Formats: sequence, C-alpha cells, structure tokens
Amino acid sequence: MGIEPYPTPEDRLRALAAGQASVLESLAQMQSGALERSTLDQETYLLVRLAALVATDAAAVSYPAHLGGPGEPGLPVAKIIGVFGAIAPLVGSARVLSAASKLELAGLLPAGPRRITPSG
Repeated sequence: MGIEPYPTPEDRLRALAAGQASVLESLAQMQSGALERSTLDQETYLLVRLAALVATDAAAVSYPAHLGGPGEPGLPVAKIIGVFGAIAPLVGSARVLSAASKLELAGLLPAGPRRITPSG
C-alpha cells in the first residue's frame, strides 16, 4: 500500500492528517526493522520514540503511529512519567503537558480519573 490512491497532494495531506490507515502503513514500512537496527529492547525503544515525539511537539496522530495503538502492549504509565520528568528540563513543561494530552487523545493512556501531580 502506498500514498498513490490519493489523486491530489491535498488529498494525501488530508489523509495523513486524519491518520488514515493506508498512509500510516506507508510510514510504517519506512520504519520497518528500526527496532532491530537500534539493538534496544522494545520498551527502551518506545521510550526513546516517546521522547522524540515530545521534543518535536508531534501531533496526536503521531503517537499511535509511532508507539502503537490502543489495545497494543504499551508503555507503563510510570515509565511515561519518568521520560517526561527526564526531558522536561530540556524541552519545557509546555511540550510535556501537550504530550500528556496528546497521549490521552490518542487513547494511549488508561481510562479513569488519574491525575498527574507534582508529588507523583
């Protein structure tokens, strides 16, 4: 599958922004084998990718595209908070807070009234 089914660049861009499967599949093919090439274990690999998404202020649609979607084995919330704490001095609290809301929008956080507080 590729981006070809979209007749105009505008249609391709809309499909990409909407997170349509065929466009995301094309992006996934570009990343095929990246985990193995990194020589990292899967959890560390996902934590590094999370840090990169936060640092680049990636859109909410990027989180499931690069970390896996809802229902897939994900990262423990404690590890996500650890990454946020480690990178906040470098990227700023605004990007970390933005990333937290994007993870929730993407359905990658557990449901429930959990609150992140300064004390953990």
